[in-house]
Amino acid sequence: MSVTEREPETEAAERGAAPVAWWPVGGIAAVTAALLLATVHRYGYSMDELYFVAAGRHPDWGYADQPPFVPLLAALMDGLFPGSLFWLRAPDALVVAAGVVVCALIARELGGRRRAQVMAAAAFAIAFLNHGGQIDTGTFNLVAWTVCIWLVARWVRLHNEGRTGLSADLPLFWAGVATAVALQVKYLIPILWIGIAIGLLVAGPRRMLTRPLLWAGAAFAVLTAVPGLVWQAANGWPQAEMTAVLAEETELMWGGRLAFLPQTLMTMGLAIGTILGCYGLWKLLRSPELRPHRYLGWAALVVIVAVVAANGRFTYVAGVFPLLFAAGAVQLQERRPARWWRWVPTWPVFVLSALLTLLGLPIDEPSEVRPASSPDDRRARFDTLVQFGWPEFTDSVAKVWRTLPSGGAVVTKLYWQAGALEVLGPDRGLPRPYSPHRGYWNFGRPSDGVTTVLYVGGTEESLRRHFGAVRRAGTVEGRIGIAIGTPIWVCERPLQPWSRLWPEMRSLTLR
Repeated sequence: MSVTEREPETEAAERGAAPVAWWPVGGIAAVTAALLLATVHRYGYSMDELYFVAAGRHPDWGYADQPPFVPLLAALMDGLFPGSLFWLRAPDALVVAAGVVVCALIARELGGRRRAQVMAAAAFAIAFLNHGGQIDTGTFNLVAWTVCIWLVARWVRLHNEGRTGLSADLPLFWAGVATAVALQVKYLIPILWIGIAIGLLVAGPRRMLTRPLLWAGAAFAVLTAVPGLVWQAANGWPQAEMTAVLAEETELMWGGRLAFLPQTLMTMGLAIGTILGCYGLWKLLRSPELRPHRYLGWAALVVIVAVVAANGRFTYVAGVFPLLFAAGAVQLQERRPARWWRWVPTWPVFVLSALLTLLGLPIDEPSEVRPASSPDDRRARFDTLVQFGWPEFTDSVAKVWRTLPSGGAVVTKLYWQAGALEVLGPDRGLPRPYSPHRGYWNFGRPSDGVTTVLYVGGTEESLRRHFGAVRRAGTVEGRIGIAIGTPIWVCERPLQPWSRLWPEMRSLTLR
């Protein structure tokens, strides 16, 4: 396209935001939703999905390991469509598709025309397509952050155009509403707002901090979070304990701070998302064209530094990726990249990156997914294996349960084991399970009159600290899944009443 051909669009952008590229952006969102909805049902429940459904059946203002939004949504979808993986996961898939559109809208607020909006939308779809295959807290948190960033960027653009009054400040209030939703999913979004506040103080526009509707939105977010905070306080602030536990798990399972950067870059989406995101962060902090939104670059830096300092998971910073994609796309519409990487923001690279992402969808037949025979077995990914073996797990427990006299109880070592038994167990004649692990500990315990329990997981040595008699009664059998091989014990004569034993057995760790 020649300079002359671009002049009308450029002049329109200077008068205000460019038109939204609804057709191409909507097309990317529609394809994203279609791919997810066509494949979400292929593999079974993941271990966390089973826990979400089970936790939602015990509704409360909070849980030891998370706020209530996702468990309640999971229980609602399972209640409306019992046993349907499609409907359980459909909200997650649709939220990812909505995120595609919002990412393009961020690019528009930063000055992006049609090409930049499409690039940002495509980068979002590539990076987060595989986040929409299971119901999960991360997806809803990601899109809530994306909406907040879009709304504050919109406020800056409107005020730079000279608009004033209630309508110009309303985006700040709606950002508070989005924050309220995010706080019901994860307690992470205050980090973003701290980053935004620091960015505004460092780079401006500081007048955002004086707008009444900003503080009205903040008050709304805090008000809606009060029941959950009261629950946390009444239960000893288990979420604070979980923060330390998750930091330890990040070190042991994900490599800690040393692995944070490479894992973060890979999460952005190979290859286009990684390069576009890094370029976008650099330009947010350096580009004259993005000077009105430099505070967002500082906010992204604050989020990254805070998560690294807390030894948090690399997924915790994903909420700033859409901003970085949008900023990078906007800058690429203004100038050509250096010769050595000019080939990156081209359609063949986008297509290649999309194809690499498609490999992460559940495209293999379930019968072709193999056990973890070696570290090099690419099909033996943890996020895939957690979706297999739960019916076999429940069958194995039910087989042992039928050999026991009535009046006992089922207890599991880990929360997702209890979730599997609560969701899948009733059809196999199992009673409601108990577990002293994480959020399940709050869902109740066996009555003091129970003297025999079927205990799933753990070791004989650890169980003998609580029971007078322990014998192994079985093992979880099956072809594939992380629960295969789990021991099943029959434990008798608890050494203390359950009312005293239960607090001693409480655990937040995976050990």
